[in-house]
Amino acid sequence: MHPRFQRRLFTRRAWLRKTASGLAAFGLPMVVPRGSVFGYEVNERLAIALVGVSGRGQWFVQAIPAIGERVVALCDVHERRAAAAFEKFPNVPKFSDFRRMLDAEGSRIDAVVIAVPDHNHAVIANTAIRLGKHVYCEKPLTHDVREARILRLNAERHGVVTQMGNQGTATDAFREGVEWIQSGRLGSVKEVYVWKDSGGPGLRPVPQGRGTPPDELNWDVWLGPAADRPFDDQWLQWHTWRDFATGNLGNWGSHSANMAFMGLRVDSLWQGDGRADPIVIRAEVGSPPGPTHPRWEIVEWRVPAREQFPPVVFRWFNGSGSPGQREQVEALMGKRLDWGDAGAKKWDDHAGSLIVGERAMIHATGHNSTYVVLPRNSAEALEKPPQTLPRHGSHEREWAQGCKGGRRPMSHFGYSGPLTEFLMLGNVATLFPERDLEYDAVSGRIRNDAEADAALFREYRKGWRLEES
Repeated sequence: MHPRFQRRLFTRRAWLRKTASGLAAFGLPMVVPRGSVFGYEVNERLAIALVGVSGRGQWFVQAIPAIGERVVALCDVHERRAAAAFEKFPNVPKFSDFRRMLDAEGSRIDAVVIAVPDHNHAVIANTAIRLGKHVYCEKPLTHDVREARILRLNAERHGVVTQMGNQGTATDAFREGVEWIQSGRLGSVKEVYVWKDSGGPGLRPVPQGRGTPPDELNWDVWLGPAADRPFDDQWLQWHTWRDFATGNLGNWGSHSANMAFMGLRVDSLWQGDGRADPIVIRAEVGSPPGPTHPRWEIVEWRVPAREQFPPVVFRWFNGSGSPGQREQVEALMGKRLDWGDAGAKKWDDHAGSLIVGERAMIHATGHNSTYVVLPRNSAEALEKPPQTLPRHGSHEREWAQGCKGGRRPMSHFGYSGPLTEFLMLGNVATLFPERDLEYDAVSGRIRNDAEADAALFREYRKGWRLEES
């Protein structure tokens, strides 16, 4: 055994965790010393590694110290883009390969924050989970359907604390919206609309460049499990390409569909006995399936009854060209959506959702962090539901407190894994438009279409794998 890891076994924190795990296996309680929770002192700071510190990762360079935790390692594949973050922490070890970081610094790391392109989320998160590290992963949780399932199961097996970065979940407004739905005050909800105005890039030719990666870029790690290919600058515009990006379903659906998915307990289908009807997904697209996401798309999920809730249809429309969808939502709301051409003309409604109940509706904005009950006279007549969910306000702090033994974060992988599977099924459907795909949430299989079922997971290139353990 490497001496560094041998020392780790005998730290107070590791001893407590190991002891708690052993006693739990025999159904016995553990008495934790006063002032600590599973080995963390009340005021002890987490040792956190940041994977991805440019782009979206810049947020966590600021946010993790701001919530009082310690940054103990930095990793980014692009040295030039990461330079500002690297300079901010001059004495912190820096890496371009997360695997080397975890090997060299693993004994000092409690938790990992991941903010890199979508296609690498699962392999980084899974590596950290299997080493017993708590994980915060930016949305979407994964690139593929089956990746989300593996992360959910592994996080549960290894007992780590997790959170996906759909930050609206932490707001009071989001939790109030969920309470409105679950209280039954809206009446039976049988329709949900979720949207984004911008659409995808449409069909594009595959880059044919055979250039040399710049010295400051670790191209092999940037590619991760994606298929091998020569370097081309166009690949770095990663939001364009299905190989690397999840489109607006991943980028915005993770926010905008969240309140309805949680409020209507759609995730309960993943915990069932396998006898429920399947979720049926169907898509229309505005450009042929290919290496990029379509110019516009309409995806429909027909969700079976679960718990006290009747069947419900989710409809996602992405892109201003999606025929008839904007007009349908505007007719229900009694107002035009502000897509820069209506209302305040500030793009206030560029993304969002409309949850349609028999008595009233909820219109939530893109991050689901504000909402209104419609029509206004119904809202005034309805009593506000009682509080049933905790209030917090900080998505990152909620996760950090959970890592120290506090309440489980609300977007933990046990919840955000099913949400991600649900959304990424939409991306599968846009590859096979006009086909009804029957998805069994318990088994994680498309029952009636072998070609679509094979698209739930891509083949990883040699040297990369996602182990379930």
